[in-house]
Amino acid sequence: MSSALTDLCRHPIVQAPMAGGASCPELAAAVSEAGGLGFLAAGYKTADGMYQEIKQVRGLTGRPFGVNLFMPQPQYADAAAVDVYRHQLAGEATWYDTPLGDPEAGRDDGYEAKLAILRDDPVPLVSFTFGCPTRSAVAALKRAGTLIVVTVTTPEEAQAAQHAGADAVCVQGIEAGGHQATHRDDPASDGSGTGLLALVPQIRETVQLPVIATGGLMRGSQIAAVLAAGADAAQLGTAFVVCPESGANALHKQAMTNPLFTRTELTRAFSGRPARGLVNRFMSEHGPYAPAAYPEVHHLTSGLRKAAAKAGDPQGMALWAGQGHRMARELPAGQLVEVLAAELGAASAALALRNGS
Repeated sequence: MSSALTDLCRHPIVQAPMAGGASCPELAAAVSEAGGLGFLAAGYKTADGMYQEIKQVRGLTGRPFGVNLFMPQPQYADAAAVDVYRHQLAGEATWYDTPLGDPEAGRDDGYEAKLAILRDDPVPLVSFTFGCPTRSAVAALKRAGTLIVVTVTTPEEAQAAQHAGADAVCVQGIEAGGHQATHRDDPASDGSGTGLLALVPQIRETVQLPVIATGGLMRGSQIAAVLAAGADAAQLGTAFVVCPESGANALHKQAMTNPLFTRTELTRAFSGRPARGLVNRFMSEHGPYAPAAYPEVHHLTSGLRKAAAKAGDPQGMALWAGQGHRMARELPAGQLVEVLAAELGAASAALALRNGS
């Protein structure tokens, strides 16, 4: 990693910021304390909610950590298509005895207010998802001493991040769990993303920025592979979901290795944006009909997902998971970082031995 980023963590292991509850202060602090880089997810939180979690992390660890922001989304959804989907979900609302949400509940996720807090009371690193911040926004955070990472899924997006002044890019492969971080949500490209090991070298040859690789990584040997492909660090999300410190719902944690959930797919069913999760009833029934409408569909289904969780029904929940979910290990987060680091060391030593023989 570059020296500035290297100083943030002892191991090249980053805990992915997972919006929706998994990336809580306890998880971020545990990862940072173990020598990785913990992350808070500010997405779907108020600005004050984000700030309170930042204070909690600071109370749990003196080690560096990051905060992830969602970029405001342009208005492109077809209102008629959203209305059709609303009617399709009427049966779910009846089943879970909860009203559908307001699709127009908000588009910017409190972005400017969150930026203001992070400028006034800076954290070591801020990353951005669903787009690229402006040069002025990046410059203001950098003046406060914050390192900037932009999540990208193509070489073109990486170029935009470099132009904006980012210090690094987080390169997301199609294998990743949760939302695809494309800067522009184009329905024509659904499912056509690039695998991580093919994407990392492309971006290394396109921009002069450190690379954090993410997507389907569950073992230290996989971290070694992406480092060999040109990454400076690896970011893991699904691997940390099942940790006891994770704020993910217990049903979500159990589903990761439950033989009833055998595969993942990209779907718009829960949010209107492509996201990878375990295939369940809700995804199968509604995924083919969900419009490209984020965050409208997210707001529509938010109450349904919460009601399903309350009812103990994983078939109605968004069970975000990467393609390597069945390799999840229910270890404390700090111990998982140590195990991953040991596996990485062993894999790197074996590679060096083969290259030297």
